[in-house]
Amino acid sequence: MTEPAGPPALTAMFVPKLVSTLRGYTRAQFVRDLTAGIIVAVVALPLSIAFGIASGVTPERGLITAIVAGFIISALGGSRVQIGGPTGAFVVIVAGIVERYGVDGLLVATAMAGALLVLMGVMRLGGVIKFVPQPVVIGFTSGIALIIFSSQIKDALGLALAAVPSEFAAKWAAYRGAIDTASPAAIGVTVATLLILHLWPRVSLKVPAPFVALVSTTLAVHLLALPVETIGSRFGEVGGGLPAPHLPQVTATMLRELAGPAFTIALLAAIESLLSAVVADGMIGGRHRSNMELVAQGVANIASPLFGGIPATGAIARTATNVKSGGRTPVAGMVHAVVLLLIALFVGPLAARIPMATLAGILIMVAYHMSEWRNFRSQLRAPRSDVVVLLATFLLTVLVDLTVALQVGMVLSAFLFMRRMAEVTNVQAVTRQLEDGPEEPDAGALSARVVPRGVEVYEIDGPFFFGAAERFKEALGEMGQRPKVLIIRLRKVPVIDATGLSLLRELHVRCQRQGTQLVLSGVQPQPRGALERAGLLEEIGTSRIAADLDEALAIAGLLVHQFPTPARGTPVP
Repeated sequence: MTEPAGPPALTAMFVPKLVSTLRGYTRAQFVRDLTAGIIVAVVALPLSIAFGIASGVTPERGLITAIVAGFIISALGGSRVQIGGPTGAFVVIVAGIVERYGVDGLLVATAMAGALLVLMGVMRLGGVIKFVPQPVVIGFTSGIALIIFSSQIKDALGLALAAVPSEFAAKWAAYRGAIDTASPAAIGVTVATLLILHLWPRVSLKVPAPFVALVSTTLAVHLLALPVETIGSRFGEVGGGLPAPHLPQVTATMLRELAGPAFTIALLAAIESLLSAVVADGMIGGRHRSNMELVAQGVANIASPLFGGIPATGAIARTATNVKSGGRTPVAGMVHAVVLLLIALFVGPLAARIPMATLAGILIMVAYHMSEWRNFRSQLRAPRSDVVVLLATFLLTVLVDLTVALQVGMVLSAFLFMRRMAEVTNVQAVTRQLEDGPEEPDAGALSARVVPRGVEVYEIDGPFFFGAAERFKEALGEMGQRPKVLIIRLRKVPVIDATGLSLLRELHVRCQRQGTQLVLSGVQPQPRGALERAGLLEEIGTSRIAADLDEALAIAGLLVHQFPTPARGTPVP
């Protein structure tokens, strides 16, 4: 069978890393992958259950997600060591969808997000995701961390609250009103969990701290008969393996309403999975295939809801654990999923004894690490515009909605970027360099040349796009007497957009009307291609498109004698 047509690089782009790593796979590496997979499964067990509960669904759904999505992400992914499953980034958006649309709405939104991720991968947008501005990422990540922390206060303190409001301010008001119902036993379990998570890594790195905290506090609660709420007392028994796949109820109205949340899930999954893959690359000295990774994330998020799972993505902490434990191929991630399945089948009923305060302690520690408070603090010393984006994204995430926060953050960042680009674009009459005295040595300097009388030279320095349109008009508006020849230097214009093309066309028309000859100099490849596609090269005349300033001045010298002096009047607009 022949290879598919196309460049080898493009073909390799959509080949899972599993296929590449199995070539020359050794028994020794399998042993290392097996060990790493078991260790990661031990770490993933409490986190998957905790993320499921924090998301407003049952603990089984978190476990199912880690099994189904975790296996697919490793089997089809573009990273050698990526571990997939439910993460804290989804807690807020998932809980909001469940509250408004129910579990069926969540399953539909997750599948829609999976389809979007596959589409993003097929369209090779893996490299574009990196352009999400850092203030937006830190803003919504820190906001999510604060919301996760806030959502765990009820269980951490053992408060007697029948229902916790979803709004941030109302939630804390409810906590304040119920503070006198706090349980000393629950507080003790939470504190013990946090201490173990903080201190155990100093004792051993081979046995994961979350697992030690889970086992020790569960045993303590059971042996001491502490009056603490457990998973079983709230949700019943856990386990039973994977349910039969089924399709949720879908309506056209539901699809329209869930489009926004689905896009948010897809964007979060893409950002977090590719960020995790980049971190993993740095740890192992590898290079992931971003587009294949997006496709794998998409397939995983399509498959997960079929079994009742929630959104999944690459998990940085579990991926780092995999690397540190010796995992170097996707086999480790597949083993992690299989081990979780075995736990669900044979040890699941014991999970019902896990105290809710223990899971609250684990999630509080997750929120602490997720908050990136040091990065948040350092970002406050960034330029004022970036601080505005950071705080707007953070506050909107906490007080309004994650979808709104992402949309506003991205739009604000885009506007601020355009403003900065407009500020760096300069339009000036460089003919006056001759009157300004000595200047910095420059092979393209006008002072080293003779400019014929009646010739004006203007230079555009920077991207010529709609943000710089006003500067272009103002600069030309300052021109006094109409020149016989107007040279526009474009040597420092890397790109031009439709507005820039429209301004050049308008300038050319008015120059024709008023008897001024227009010459363009030093046109770079992108602007030249845009001029050609727009038909401007033909309109202006290819004989008046100069390669450099010397050629432009030579053309201007001929035009000065060839055409009469234009009438005096108002400046060239």
